[in-house]
Amino acid sequence: MKVLFVITRADHGGAQVAVLDLVGHLPEGIHPVVAAGERGFLEDECVKMGVPFRLVPHLVQPMSPKNDLLALLEVWRLIRSEKPAVVHSHTSKAGLLARVAAWAAKTPSVFTAHTWSFDEGVPRLRQILGIPLERLVSRLGGKIITVSDANTEKALKRRIAPADRIVRIWNGAPDTVQLASPGTHTPMVMISVARMVQQKDFSTLLKAAAGLTGDWQLWLIGDGPNRAQLEAQTIELGLTGRVHFLGARRDVPELLAKADLFVLASRWEGLPISINEAMRAGLPVVASNVGGVSEQVTDGVSGFLTPATDVESLRGKLQTLIDSPELTKRMGAAGRKRFEDDFRIESAIARTVEVYQSVSR
Repeated sequence: MKVLFVITRADHGGAQVAVLDLVGHLPEGIHPVVAAGERGFLEDECVKMGVPFRLVPHLVQPMSPKNDLLALLEVWRLIRSEKPAVVHSHTSKAGLLARVAAWAAKTPSVFTAHTWSFDEGVPRLRQILGIPLERLVSRLGGKIITVSDANTEKALKRRIAPADRIVRIWNGAPDTVQLASPGTHTPMVMISVARMVQQKDFSTLLKAAAGLTGDWQLWLIGDGPNRAQLEAQTIELGLTGRVHFLGARRDVPELLAKADLFVLASRWEGLPISINEAMRAGLPVVASNVGGVSEQVTDGVSGFLTPATDVESLRGKLQTLIDSPELTKRMGAAGRKRFEDDFRIESAIARTVEVYQSVSR
């Protein structure tokens, strides 16, 4: 069975990592081909794994009627050329265009909604257009995979598709031998891994960090359009020397293993891969209670949940862990246990293959 994966961007983001984790662990007999609208991290990793990569030149952001029509034609031609048994699209724009192209090419399709185009925090115009477009395209058939119960509830509330066409599959991650020893480092290392965009709200994290006491450092892993603004904010808040911008990295597991706690201050989420990776490493997690995050982090057990954009709450939870190495260690162990029980890649792969089989019969 050949599966064509289609995604808009090729940068180092959660959806791209999820695609790579899938294509890198598919069972024998399933042959992946990956297509994206740009070159970069995703293509580089596909080449390393020996997975064919196809460029779809007009599958780009932002919305553009001309580019979107050309991308639709390009994806349709790619489907006709590759002849996959299933087209599996990821992220909103690729999900819309690839499902239309698959329908036109009479090929079964699956769409994974990592987040929805109408999520809180998404630009208003995209929210307004997103709901009717999702409803319309979902009528073309196929299955929708949501990465969290929260995403499923949003889809049902907005009448995107009937419940029997939606399958919730939590993101999984491959295991690692690189485990952390939380609560043992001096200074204590807090780490956050995300693209530097509005959604991830590093600005709130920096404001929270500015009031922390004790011996600590904050490592920010990632890059993006907001980086220069965040670096300037770091200087304004007097955090130079405490906060370290390490950029986009290929050694995230190694960096997580050197940290004491993980923090993610997002405004909205689906089910963050970065939290799975943090729990895998054995780190406690402090994160905004948005999307499916509460399905990953058990508040008060494997970490703390805080309201999005709430500087004082975020600061208080971080301070609690900075002040208590023993609690940090205990919560990290609970997170590792949760990863082992529910978020290994093997479970996600098995359920995704079931979906492929159901639509391709």
